[in-house]
Amino acid sequence: MGGSHTGPEPAGTPFGRSDFEIRIRGRLGDAFRSAFGELTIVLRPAETVLVGAGLDQAALYGILDRIQGLGLELLEVRRLPGPHEARG
Repeated sequence: MGGSHTGPEPAGTPFGRSDFEIRIRGRLGDAFRSAFGELTIVLRPAETVLVGAGLDQAALYGILDRIQGLGLELLEVRRLPGPHEARG
C-alpha cells in the first residue's frame, strides 16, 4: 500500500480517459435511451451503439452495470483509437 506513484496514468492507457463504443442487441426505446443520456446513441437496424467520449474506467464500468441492470444484451465494447493512435 505504500508503493510510489508519480502521477496520473497517461491518456491512452487502460486507466486514462478514452472514447468507447458499446454495442447492445436490439433498438433501445425512449425509456431505455434516457438511462444513457450522457452518451451519444446511434440506432441501427438490429442494434444500438452507445458512444462515450472521454470515459475513465469507473464511468465505463458504471455504464456496463446499467446495461446489465436493465437486462440488455451486451454485444461488444471497444476502445476507439485516440487522435495520436489514428495516424498509424
